[in-house]
Amino acid sequence: MTRVLKLFPTKMLEGKLPAPQIKKLHPQFMQQLEELEAFDRAGQAWSKKNYRGGYTSYGSLDNLHWRHPAFSDLEKLMSKQVQKYARSLNWDLRGQKLVMTTCWISRMGTDTTHSNHIHPHSVISGTYYVKAPVGVSSLKVEDPRLDRFMASPPKKEKAPLNERPFIYLPAKEGQFYLFESWMRHEVPPNPVKGDRISISFNYGLEN
Repeated sequence: MTRVLKLFPTKMLEGKLPAPQIKKLHPQFMQQLEELEAFDRAGQAWSKKNYRGGYTSYGSLDNLHWRHPAFSDLEKLMSKQVQKYARSLNWDLRGQKLVMTTCWISRMGTDTTHSNHIHPHSVISGTYYVKAPVGVSSLKVEDPRLDRFMASPPKKEKAPLNERPFIYLPAKEGQFYLFESWMRHEVPPNPVKGDRISISFNYGLEN
């Protein structure tokens, strides 16, 4: 008798904010983005070099949860989800607390891309979608064992989702994803004319 063991799962948390919260927060996010794009000179310069065709406050103002009530409200909502996610990971926090350390907003225009990366110095990262027209780029996540596959044959096109080397998670308004910060991910070029607007954030441990 034999059996197939499924070992070392990679867990993410997917969810969506309630409609009343979306209705309340999204106009504030859009207004704040408009103001930042107009007056954040450092962010404009950083985006011109590193985020062509779009804007992000990542390189200039990455503490929006300290600066604007709407982002502070989002922090409170996400912190509840982060606690739920941490429990699913069976972490022993040993008295430490998970706290949001950075938070920034991004607008991806047509052909704007975000290359493959991880989030150092944090333990949980996430993204929340404020605006996601039909056809915008998905969040592309990578199997963390990819560099160890060596001579392994490629997977079938219809392989189960959790067995594929890359997974594309669709961006939808009001939706969020949480993942461990070591997970390598990227956003392919935005193929549509509409903007893809998201808020990203990191959580770290504090005593």
